Amino acid sequence: MKNFSNKRISVIGLGISNTPLIQWLLDRGAIITARDRKAFDLLPERVKAFSENGVKFICGDNYLENIDDEIIFKSPGIRYDVPGIAEAVKNGAELTSEMELFFELCPGKIIGVTGSDGKTTTTTLIYKCLAEEYGEDKVFVGGNIGKPLLPELDKMSPETFAVVELSSFQLQTMKASPDISIITNISPNHLDYHRGMEEYIRAKENIFLHAKPGSVAVLNGINPVTKELGKDVPTGTEVRYFLDGIADVKDGYITYDGKPVLAASDILIPGRHNIENYTGVICALHGLVSDETVRKIAKTFGGVEHRIELVRTLDGVKYYNSSIDSSPTRTTAALNSFPGRVIVICGGYDKHIPFEPLAKPLCEKAKAVVLTGATAGKIKAALTSYPGYTPGSPEIAEEPDFEKAVLAAKSLAKPGDTVILSPACASFDAFPNFEVRGNRFKSIVNGF
Repeated sequence: MKNFSNKRISVIGLGISNTPLIQWLLDRGAIITARDRKAFDLLPERVKAFSENGVKFICGDNYLENIDDEIIFKSPGIRYDVPGIAEAVKNGAELTSEMELFFELCPGKIIGVTGSDGKTTTTTLIYKCLAEEYGEDKVFVGGNIGKPLLPELDKMSPETFAVVELSSFQLQTMKASPDISIITNISPNHLDYHRGMEEYIRAKENIFLHAKPGSVAVLNGINPVTKELGKDVPTGTEVRYFLDGIADVKDGYITYDGKPVLAASDILIPGRHNIENYTGVICALHGLVSDETVRKIAKTFGGVEHRIELVRTLDGVKYYNSSIDSSPTRTTAALNSFPGRVIVICGGYDKHIPFEPLAKPLCEKAKAVVLTGATAGKIKAALTSYPGYTPGSPEIAEEPDFEKAVLAAKSLAKPGDTVILSPACASFDAFPNFEVRGNRFKSIVNGF
C-alpha cells in the first residue's frame, strides 16, 4: 500500500464517496486540500468540520486553479481532462479516485456491475444471493449504489466478496478490473458528460479491459453493443453471455448451460426486465451460489427502493415511485411491467440523450403523460411527432412545478388506474439525486 504520510493530496469534489476518503487519508497522515465548486458555507457540516483537522479548503468557481499537490483524488462526476486537473497531471501529479484506491487495497473477490439499465437491481441481487450463501459478514456492497467501501476495508479478508456498482464516470479512468465484471446492457445515456456515444461505450468497456487471467466477463448477448464487446475481452478471461448465451430464458425458465435454474413465475418483482436481470445474476454467480439460494431470493426479494415501488393505494388508484428511472429505456421497462395503460410523470434534468425511443412506449402504455422539469418540452416534441401519436391518446399535461405535476397526475386518475413517477431523466434540474426526488414524491402521495 502507498505511504500517504505527509503526502500533499487534493481531494476534488466533496460528495458521498470523497467525504469518508478525507477521514481515511487524515488517519494515515496525509496533508489535504479539499476542493469543491460550492461555496464553503454551502458544504455539509460534516465536511466543513474537517477544517478543524487541518484540511485546507479551496471553494468556488476557481476551485481547480493552481493544483500543486502530489496526488489528486477526483470525484466521479468531474472529468479527468478539465484544464485544472489536466495541467496538474502534466506537471507530475498522480490522478486517481476513491474507487481505484479501493480496488488496489481490497483483499477479497470483487464483483463489478455496470450498464445503462438494471445495474442497481443486479448489484443488489448479487449481494443478496452471496449473503444468503456465505453470510452477511462475508459480503459487502457499495460504489455507485450509494455506499463507499473504503471505510469497510478493515472488515474484509481474502474470503470476503465486495459487490460494486460502477458508473461510466467511475470506470473511465480505472486501471484495474473486478474478478467478475458484468455489463447489463448499453444504450444512450450521460451524453451531457461524455463526448459522444463512443466515449460512453469505451468507459463501460473499461470494466474488463484490465482483467487478470482467470477473471470472468459477463455480457448481455442480445444487446448489440455488449455482444460486440466480447471480442475486446483480454486473453485468459472467461466470457459468459446471458440471454442468447450460456444463460438464457426458455419455456418459462432461466437456464444455465441448458439446465433449468429458476422459474420466471417465481420472481416476485414484476417485468420482463427483471427476468433479464436474474439471468445476468445467474450467469455471473454460476459456481458461487446454489440454485436453491437463487430461488429463495427470487421468491422473497421485493425490489430496490425507488424502482417500481408501490407507495400506496388511495381511492382505488395505485401510486408507484420509480424515480431511479433516469433514462428512456428504464421508463420503457417500467411501463412494460404493467398490463394496462398508466398515468406516468416524466421529465427532469437534460442529459442530452434522445427521447424519440420513448414515444412509442408512451403511446402504447400511457393513458396520460404529465411532463415536468427541464426536458418537458423535448419529451412532448418527441411524443407528438411520433407517427403513431393521436392527439389525446395519451393525454398530455405540462406542469413545471414537481408537486403540481404530482397533483395533476392525481386529478387525471380514476379508480382502477395506476400513477407512476418514471421520469426518464436524471433529477439534477430540481433535486440533488433521484433518492431525494423519489422521497419527495412519496411524501406528496402519502400526504393526499
